[in-house]
Amino acid sequence: MRIDVVTIFPAFFDVLEVSLVGKARGAGILDIRVHDLRDATHDRHRTVDDTPYGGGAGMVMKPEPWGEVIDEIAGAPSADPDAADPTTGPLFVFPSPAGERFTQATARELAAEPHLVFGCGRYEGIDERVFSYAATRGRVRLISLGDYVLNGGEVAAMAMIEAIGRLVPGVIGNPESLVEESHEDGLLEYPSYTKPASWRGYDVPEVLLSGHHGRVAQWRHEQQLERTRERRPDLLA
Repeated sequence: MRIDVVTIFPAFFDVLEVSLVGKARGAGILDIRVHDLRDATHDRHRTVDDTPYGGGAGMVMKPEPWGEVIDEIAGAPSADPDAADPTTGPLFVFPSPAGERFTQATARELAAEPHLVFGCGRYEGIDERVFSYAATRGRVRLISLGDYVLNGGEVAAMAMIEAIGRLVPGVIGNPESLVEESHEDGLLEYPSYTKPASWRGYDVPEVLLSGHHGRVAQWRHEQQLERTRERRPDLLA
């Protein structure tokens, strides 16, 4: 899978060199490329924002640098607009509080894509025409990490890349570990324990020491239901 990231803060993504995602990059399973949006500017101040039309607080990211980076990633636009086929281009993902909500199901969908491009907005957002232009070069989805606002798209993009990347075959050493995680079956994950069996007065539940696989499976499912009912009743609904 290829993942391109467009940002004015490329150092945010240095952390992608560590952990399982970093190993997957080193093994060639994930091809992650980070682009500095300011490299597509042509003034001495490397300006990427301007005041909004219609007035209002804050600044808006200018379309010109975004257009150049989109062309760099997706290739130069066709001379014949009618011949362009956006379905053959990458999927552009713009983290945005105005987008659809990111879920585990979304992560699975995106993990099946061969090429993702994350566009990290800042300030009051990106000029709306950038999304329209990107839609001529590929598909576009605005996705929200949750019902809150961040300073920019970098943190959201990092979270999505990790959630998506770990689902790409070969990234996680034991694929079976993905099956029993929270949200994979619509429920929260059951509690986990390891040795020693007793620690500072806290004991591992007896059923987990029984060696009875059927009873263990039943207990774990009951724990999933109880946790979900207590912490995320909306999932049961």
